[in-house]
Amino acid sequence: MKITWFGHSCFRIEIGSSVALIDPFLTGNPTFEGSGVAADSATAGVTHVLLTHGHDDHVGDTVAICQSTGAKLVAVFELSMYLNGKGVENVDPTNHGGTVDQGDFKVTFVNAQHSSSTMVDGQPVYLGNPCGLIVAPKDGPTLYHMGDTEVMSDFAIINDLHAPSVGIVPIGDRFTMGAKSAAFACRRFFRFETIIPCHYGTFPMIDQTADAFVSEMSGHNVVVPAIGDAIEV
Repeated sequence: MKITWFGHSCFRIEIGSSVALIDPFLTGNPTFEGSGVAADSATAGVTHVLLTHGHDDHVGDTVAICQSTGAKLVAVFELSMYLNGKGVENVDPTNHGGTVDQGDFKVTFVNAQHSSSTMVDGQPVYLGNPCGLIVAPKDGPTLYHMGDTEVMSDFAIINDLHAPSVGIVPIGDRFTMGAKSAAFACRRFFRFETIIPCHYGTFPMIDQTADAFVSEMSGHNVVVPAIGDAIEV
């Protein structure tokens, strides 16, 4: 499995002949746009778009990517139907607890403590419940993208059921766990072999670096990739 970070919560996951983009917030993402990485390279060969929830900084360029590549959108029902109405034709709706087989991998939607909506005419529109994603390849390590979440006791069940060895963990505080609570969650509930922090540095109101999280996780394998650099796990 090859994992590439494009800032915020956007990751490219390459498994076999499949390429999945998780939360493809590229346009308007200052971390990505300032990196010099071309959007075309981020989206090249994409076969799937996986969404954790409906906030704009996670849905991002989903409609444009799915329309230009024909990629399949996998998301909770309400978000899938909303984006279908925006022009995404290839949708595979699911919901909490559901597992959908995508050929090279299966994806299971699990709980997250957050919210999920978009603004229409100045009013929030509900887009289903927020989720985390368990990505389980036919061969290789199981990955858990937590989405946006607070610490929750559900982590214990998720670990017992799915035993993920790769964790993508939000650490930026204010809208998600901060460094201390994210480190507590990783140490208390999981046995990750590789931990990749995300959801930081994008906007002034969230933590700007992963330094505090790395310090809290001393002795664990925390990987802080540069934008566009691939990690093999």
